[in-house]
Amino acid sequence: MKTNRVMDEIRSTTSPEMKMQMEMSVAIANRIYEILEAKGMSQKDLAHRLGKTETEVSRWLSGTHNLTLATICKISAALGTDVVKVTSQYQPAYELEPMVAAES
Repeated sequence: MKTNRVMDEIRSTTSPEMKMQMEMSVAIANRIYEILEAKGMSQKDLAHRLGKTETEVSRWLSGTHNLTLATICKISAALGTDVVKVTSQYQPAYELEPMVAAES
């Protein structure tokens, strides 16, 4: 498989936190698409329910937009179902190294 050297460099220098954020953003966008499909709704329908433009909702669902918790809650309310569910059993996709306080 041919790879792009520049993209390989970017991937190799991306922090675990950023990788997790990208993965979660895509997962949230995919979840919203699943809900829309299950309800027979379009992005335009969601935009109308939220009082937003279809372009703005499309940008949100690109998987690259950093949705706020408030926006996720508004989308959940507009769709009548949880987009994100937080449980005490959460298993992170990536293991993060513990933060260590710097010594003086």
